[in-house]
Amino acid sequence: MALALELDQVSRSYGAVVAVDSVSLDVEGGEFVTLLGPSGSGKTTTLRLIGGFERPNGGAISIAGRRVDHLPPYKRNTATIFQSGALFPHKTVAENIAYGLRMHAMNPSLIRERVGEALGIVQMGGFEERYPSQLSGGQKQRVALARSLALRPSLLLFDEPLSALDLSLRLQLRADIKRLHDELQFTAIYVTHDQSEAMAMSSRVAIMNCGRIEQVAPPQQIYNEPANEFVYSFIGESCCLPVRIDDGAARDQQGRPVDIRLAEPPSSGAWRLYLRPSRIRIGNEAHGCANTARGRVRFTEFLGDFNRYHLVAGGLEFFCDRAGERQYQIGEEVEAGWDTGDMKVFAA
Repeated sequence: MALALELDQVSRSYGAVVAVDSVSLDVEGGEFVTLLGPSGSGKTTTLRLIGGFERPNGGAISIAGRRVDHLPPYKRNTATIFQSGALFPHKTVAENIAYGLRMHAMNPSLIRERVGEALGIVQMGGFEERYPSQLSGGQKQRVALARSLALRPSLLLFDEPLSALDLSLRLQLRADIKRLHDELQFTAIYVTHDQSEAMAMSSRVAIMNCGRIEQVAPPQQIYNEPANEFVYSFIGESCCLPVRIDDGAARDQQGRPVDIRLAEPPSSGAWRLYLRPSRIRIGNEAHGCANTARGRVRFTEFLGDFNRYHLVAGGLEFFCDRAGERQYQIGEEVEAGWDTGDMKVFAA
């Protein structure tokens, strides 16, 4: 059975600027794959290449086993949901959803059936005669999604569809899209700069940087088993502890000993140790940890369900997230600790 999408060494340049650099990606039918990366990483350009809004300088793009990189968007059997929704303001909800179906010269009775079915899927029944100006931002995106689903494309392309919405709407629509994918099993390529969206919705996440894919894996693997330092430092929050290893002993940048034990001590030289702030314990919780550092609270942040404590321990600066009634004050001396297995080590 053919793959839903194949990118084979796809590249796109604008003069001397390389936006997409020899990207290869295989997507199975029913997968929800998110392209995630910092601004300028090439994720949006990659989506536009898949949709036919850009032409590659090299490589091949195949959808459902058919090479399409030479075809215009309307011949690729894809549907794109844009950040703005891109609804026709002078057409009703029903007319917006029916537009693509009419362009395919579909039978009018089948169009009505598809429109009603799509509105039911996105829970917008009863809105057929409303105009976009009469809808909220979230409702407009539901209509845009219904319009795409009505076409029953081989591939749904999402171009940061939730980024213009406020937080509550974003979370609601994120859950709706996830629910619909679980129910309908459509194949999707989703572009976002929001890590929580990518982690919550995706079958797999493709981390992009400087036009290349650094790692493609399920969200849990991306978070817990990063392929390299870029992926680890980009995904989630982390503390970076720069140290120097001499004869198996760690020292900070000022040359002071640091009580850090590595399961497999690296060779002598400069290294960067990374920790998730949720894995660092302080106070009584730090007792018995394999790695410890004694320092002072520099400042704190209240983040709702937990407090973030920024600590200075000799030449090391890091932060930890802890919940509970015990409150640590600025200037208070505390012990921090963590397990050896919670560290990731990369050469500086």
